Amino acid sequence: MEKVNKVVWGIIGAGDVCEVKSAPAMYKTKFSEVKTVMRRNAEKAADYAKRHGISNWTTNLDEILNDDEINAVYIATPPSTHAELTIKAANAGKAVYVEKPMANTFLECLSMIDACEKANVPLFVAYYRRTLRGFIKVKEIIEQGKIGEIRFVNIEMNQPLQPDIIANSETNWRVNPEMSGGGYFHDLASHQLDYLDFLFGKIVQAKGVSANQAGKYIADDIVSASFKFENDIIGSGNWCFSANPVSEKDVIKIIGSKGELSFNSFGNPMIISINTFKYGHEELSIKHSQPIQKHLIHLIVDELRGEGVSPSSGVSGARTSWVMDQITNF
Repeated sequence: MEKVNKVVWGIIGAGDVCEVKSAPAMYKTKFSEVKTVMRRNAEKAADYAKRHGISNWTTNLDEILNDDEINAVYIATPPSTHAELTIKAANAGKAVYVEKPMANTFLECLSMIDACEKANVPLFVAYYRRTLRGFIKVKEIIEQGKIGEIRFVNIEMNQPLQPDIIANSETNWRVNPEMSGGGYFHDLASHQLDYLDFLFGKIVQAKGVSANQAGKYIADDIVSASFKFENDIIGSGNWCFSANPVSEKDVIKIIGSKGELSFNSFGNPMIISINTFKYGHEELSIKHSQPIQKHLIHLIVDELRGEGVSPSSGVSGARTSWVMDQITNF
């Protein structure tokens, strides 16, 4: 794909993620604009376009794919549609930015990568934690050797069942494996596993067990996993989405030869806790600026203009899908 002077976006699927996380960053970033937004519901598409100052809206995918002015497509639909839409966008010559998780399966990810390579268009995935200031700070602390050589990483995530999840389980795509690839593990743990890939490199072994303990929706609500990185760092994780509120937790702990650090994956601000024998205890509080995807989208725009490189690609995004497949397909 030839470099562009300005990135003109077509958005497919203007749901919750587009309200504050992504689309506002696209039309607020220099050399970037949103021309058309698509939803299947015409009333909602028109309302979204009006509220966000977007000139065009449609219910017809072809209006985006056949528009020569649009050179990049953002896919913000459920994961089960990502592969099909990415392939169509690539065949239309558009750069593709797709929401996470990248697709329902690793094999679908490979088909997306193949289509974009054949069409000579770039493929990006919305793993924006790779660009947030707090997560960059964790990477810097590790690379500076403050906690020494990394031995082990552990993820703990406990969330209580939410009444609205139970009441709307039949229409909530996140807990429908046919639409999301799994349950809240695929929705949330994908961010965590991708970030660990960013920190430590490729995970080469992974396995896990899961179950549906509460029985409030179709997908499994508890997952336990172990994994190993290519540099022999060992990892483990436990995710429970039907815990009591007293057990609520969101923490990644990294153990090194000289100390340890921990931080929360979600929530704002991000709290980084560092414990070393040499320096004692330190704590950093770093607030993420909004829109949350603006740093990644800025880098995507830079890459499409030939002025930078996005840290989150189809290739890196597919690695996370491979890990989730290994953990849940036992």
